[in-house]
Amino acid sequence: MSPLRFLKFKKICLGILMTVFVAIAAFVIHLFISLPDVSKLRTKNPETTSLIQIRKKLAEKEGTELKVSRIWVSFESIPQLLKDTVRISEDFSFYWHEGIDYEELKESIKKNIKEKRFARGGSTITQQLAKNLYLSTKKSLIRKIKEFLIARRLEKSLTKDRIFELYLNVIELGQGVFGVQAASLHYFGCTVSELTLDEIVRLAAILPRPLRTDPRGNSPWLQWRCSFLLQKLRLYDYITEESYQETLRMFDDPASTHTSTTRQDRLSPVSGIDSLWSAAR
Repeated sequence: MSPLRFLKFKKICLGILMTVFVAIAAFVIHLFISLPDVSKLRTKNPETTSLIQIRKKLAEKEGTELKVSRIWVSFESIPQLLKDTVRISEDFSFYWHEGIDYEELKESIKKNIKEKRFARGGSTITQQLAKNLYLSTKKSLIRKIKEFLIARRLEKSLTKDRIFELYLNVIELGQGVFGVQAASLHYFGCTVSELTLDEIVRLAAILPRPLRTDPRGNSPWLQWRCSFLLQKLRLYDYITEESYQETLRMFDDPASTHTSTTRQDRLSPVSGIDSLWSAAR
């Protein structure tokens, strides 16, 4: 190659590199500018979430109206056992990591590469909160990057308990049912503070598939999931051996469903109520 042609080739390569660099820089700047201000969540509860709006729009496309049930409950009013069960189900290391569980993320990447699809999310409670509040449900690399960045912002701006409180109040637990208080009333006819061990485990069990599973049912998957969570609760000494054995028998029974007469008498059709969340704590 002659010196002249080499110089021309070098200029073309430099031009391509500069274009790529500028494009990446512009993308990163746009990404950071578009990130939400999460600091207001320190003292103010969200009036709605991205997920709720997505569910409403999907219902509209199908020609129906989604009736949303959502009732805010303070972190202190939520039973510690429910918090522990949710952590076991979704993110046991929640109080020790800084929004991202890198070990879980590594395993998720391995599985996704192996199966050549987004087979495993590996999202922490903080990441799930970021997605529910601000992002779409579409699985994509861009969404995961935004989820990562928002999760880091949440961890820097809010306490762990506040993040957990927000999560437990906005998490989807059924069609139109958001938050543990609304779910407790919808499924079991009681407030979250009145939930039994059986009900706590059932509620936490459906977190991975809330639109496909009724916590009062007896599907093989639900029974397996409940038994798994119950075993973990016993392993970490969150419940006694007596409570473990007594409740495990319920889930081991193939005909087992949640049919507490007391609770059935209290059931009320709250799924059609679009309850107001308090604007501030």
